[in-house]
Amino acid sequence: MKKGITSALVLMVSASMLLAACGGAAESKTDTGASAGKGDKKATINFVHWRGEDTESFKSIIAKFEQENPNIHVDMTVYSSGDPYTNGLQALILSGEGADVFASAPGAQFTNLLKSQTYEDLTNAPLLKNFSPDLIEAGKADGKQYAIPYQLVYNVPVYNKGMLDKLGLQPPKDWDGFLAMCQKLKESGVTPILYGYDVTPGQLINTLVMNNMPDKDAFPKFQTGAAKVTDPWFVKTLEQFKVLVDKEYIQKNATGTKYEGALALFAQEKGAILAAGSYAMATIAKQNPNIVQGLLAPITTSAGDMKYEGVHTTTFMLGINKKSKFKEEAKKFVEFLTKPEIASQYANDTGQLLTVNNVKYESKELGEQGKWTTKKTVFQPRLTITNKKVETAVNESLNLIVSGESVQKTIAATQAEIDRNVTK
Repeated sequence: MKKGITSALVLMVSASMLLAACGGAAESKTDTGASAGKGDKKATINFVHWRGEDTESFKSIIAKFEQENPNIHVDMTVYSSGDPYTNGLQALILSGEGADVFASAPGAQFTNLLKSQTYEDLTNAPLLKNFSPDLIEAGKADGKQYAIPYQLVYNVPVYNKGMLDKLGLQPPKDWDGFLAMCQKLKESGVTPILYGYDVTPGQLINTLVMNNMPDKDAFPKFQTGAAKVTDPWFVKTLEQFKVLVDKEYIQKNATGTKYEGALALFAQEKGAILAAGSYAMATIAKQNPNIVQGLLAPITTSAGDMKYEGVHTTTFMLGINKKSKFKEEAKKFVEFLTKPEIASQYANDTGQLLTVNNVKYESKELGEQGKWTTKKTVFQPRLTITNKKVETAVNESLNLIVSGESVQKTIAATQAEIDRNVTK
């Protein structure tokens, strides 16, 4: 048994090294200080996450933590998001060491880690008092708190407010208005929607379905066979998306454009809408401090039939490895991250809304995102799918349409992939 686990671990680590060698998303490890010597009583914990853009902020926060806790040293390991992170984290957890505090995403990733009994139970942890209970629900299972969502994200496309204002356009309130806006943008020589094939499908699918789906639990039914992508509401969603593609409201060569490239084009003001989410706003502002940003969700129904204005997610869920040799030290670090003054530093450094109480936000981007806390939003639909392969099949349906596939063939291919992976 041990030999099998070791072999699996070697394969996963080798795969990560191969990704790095091929120019893919590679692991990075940031050591924030000298490791403890043999005679030192200092405990070293490893903090693992996927947000490389937050590294400098976390370095500063870790330095403050170590100053307050001189007997604890924090190493930080960062992977790119998506499969590189999932594979890297699993490798560290399988090794039995190397991941004391780690971030996870709600949905399939959280569910899979929970099944492997990775999380320490935090139900009675004093640090929970720093959160609004309704904002940390995504980290609960069977009435227990296993992970703590740290970030509040709006999975709503970002738009260039200055560009729309110049053309006399306002965020539309229905589908006809959205198409009319895209047409005017195109006629003005502006690409209406910028699409990154590696990120956009998993983001845009949420706002496209939010008002089409019959109920907020529609997506999980795909994985049990209780619902199918051949159902009228999902067919309508893909048909509406195909209109955007056929009318060339999405940039050419979208299947060859990664998220980073689409974001750069948006920051250069070569497109009006970036099909991503609020998490992109801080990076955009760094690339172009003069751009004025907002959030704009396509409403796929009439204004009277609209149920939701947008989509939210509570994510970057902090957990403690049940197998950690330094659980108490790990809890101290997580609790430190939830202090209002530390959370405020992280929020303003990184441009992220947080679930922590009493955070003080300073940037105009965070101010814009804050307006959405009063809007009617639904928790990100695709993350209600707990079968990763089913989730991927649903997301990839948009990439099939973008690549030129018909709605009919896309539906057939998507349902076939789901059928191979549903729970009977």
